[in-house]
Amino acid sequence: MLIREVMTTPVVTIAPRATVRQAIRVLHEHDVTAAPVVGDDGRMVGIVSEMDLLRGAFEADPRAFARPVRAASEPPPPRVEDVMTTEVRTARPNSDAAALADMMIETGIKSVPVLDGTALAGIVSRRDLIAVLARGDARIHDDVTALLAEYGEEQRWTVTVEDGIVTLHGRTGESTRRLADVLARTVPGVTRVTVLDTTGRP
Repeated sequence: MLIREVMTTPVVTIAPRATVRQAIRVLHEHDVTAAPVVGDDGRMVGIVSEMDLLRGAFEADPRAFARPVRAASEPPPPRVEDVMTTEVRTARPNSDAAALADMMIETGIKSVPVLDGTALAGIVSRRDLIAVLARGDARIHDDVTALLAEYGEEQRWTVTVEDGIVTLHGRTGESTRRLADVLARTVPGVTRVTVLDTTGRP
């Protein structure tokens, strides 16, 4: 599955000069955990997350402490450009979504902007990946069958799906098996594809 098939678009973005409070409202209103920061020229200059925006946003409540609480020495950063992350991990639309998922797991990154050249094409969050995996087997079955039909292949195959794993049964040549395998892998929610001939051999 390619990243362009799972990414969210259009992307909620924030300007570098937006205030931290404005950015907090944008993330809250759009129910996202991070947003790319885009300058006036349309280029991404960073990304800002909930964690970035929460730093210094609250002052301690003296009612929660036995001793007086010292006031903060300085106010929280006022602008998004002061708190955003500038070294951003990005992805390409035609890259493998599985590799991106592995990277996000290893690094703990929650959202990855997708760039087509220098243009912001989309964003992939953990929620996007979970939504793909949450698709039911019946819907995956219908989508695989419909896709095979578009290429005139539906009569050659019996499709079964269990927990996102697609098994294609049919007696065909090697090139047809490869085509069916590639087509099935493009369907959102498919985690693995096995192509078998009618005798059960791969």
